[in-house]
Amino acid sequence: MDTAVPTARPEIGVGPALSYYPARDGAALLARVLLATLFIWSGWGKLTGFDGAVNAIASKGLPLPQVLAAITVLIELGGGVALALGWRARWVALLFALFLIVITPVFHNFWASPAAQLSAQKINFFKNVSILGGMLMVYAFGPGRYSIDRARASIIRAGANRATASPARR
Repeated sequence: MDTAVPTARPEIGVGPALSYYPARDGAALLARVLLATLFIWSGWGKLTGFDGAVNAIASKGLPLPQVLAAITVLIELGGGVALALGWRARWVALLFALFLIVITPVFHNFWASPAAQLSAQKINFFKNVSILGGMLMVYAFGPGRYSIDRARASIIRAGANRATASPARR
């Protein structure tokens, strides 16, 4: 049985604000987890191979490579877990978008790469651009129903409804 609530004009998304589309919410969860997996994996790798991360940052001539490596681990690992769980997902996605805008041209500048690295750097550059697009989607549309953000909002709404209910209804 289909439990989706039809909208007046589904082709343009007009209709009840809280329409329920299970496939959409499942896709949002899967998309968030897939986006987060890359960052969790990368952040864990930088944490366990911290000296390598510091050396990679230093090789680009960036200042304070130890501090930048620590910040990178925090963003990738902490932000990845937060995104996967859907906790402050819009803000985490925006943070990742800004992070990608900064690091992508620094670490994947294919236009200045030697011929042997050109293809790999170009692929990594456009991979990051694609991930940036995914982060902007999370920022724009939110984490979906299956997230801590949505659960928190439901709890807050329920508390507000109880507080404003008449004494006879409590």
